[in-house]
Amino acid sequence: MERSTAARLLVRYYPRIYHACHRRHVRDEPTGKEVSAGAVSVLDHLDSVAITYVSELARHMGVTASTMSLALDRLESGGYVARQRDAEDGRKVGVKLTASGERLRQASSVLDPDLVARLVGSMGVEDRRRAIEGLELLAKAAERISVSTAALPGRAVRAGNR
Repeated sequence: MERSTAARLLVRYYPRIYHACHRRHVRDEPTGKEVSAGAVSVLDHLDSVAITYVSELARHMGVTASTMSLALDRLESGGYVARQRDAEDGRKVGVKLTASGERLRQASSVLDPDLVARLVGSMGVEDRRRAIEGLELLAKAAERISVSTAALPGRAVRAGNR
């Protein structure tokens, strides 16, 4: 199969899997709070050590700084992030994960394990094996290109890009 055909088909099929299996909300087990998948996506872009500036995060995620600030307000009130002003430029606000934010980020997955189990359970054994092998190959290719694309503008917003 040609590269362009394979890319077109992946773009066509991946959203079907994502929409069938993605989480709408994540429950923070220790507190019982429900956190939206969008809020968890913000957490996925943060680190507990390196500071990410709100303006960079907003630009990377394709939202305005004020929209990002509102999302961070909710995350901060839940105890998941902490903000601080830059010591050299007080106009700049940095944000990083708290211990609770790190815990929630590590415990969450974009895909709901129960929905994924239903999905793979609906397949025959051989189709399931082939699908997982294909996903493994795509994941390995993604790891290879993530190193080469991490330095592109708008890609990495924090140290230690995952």
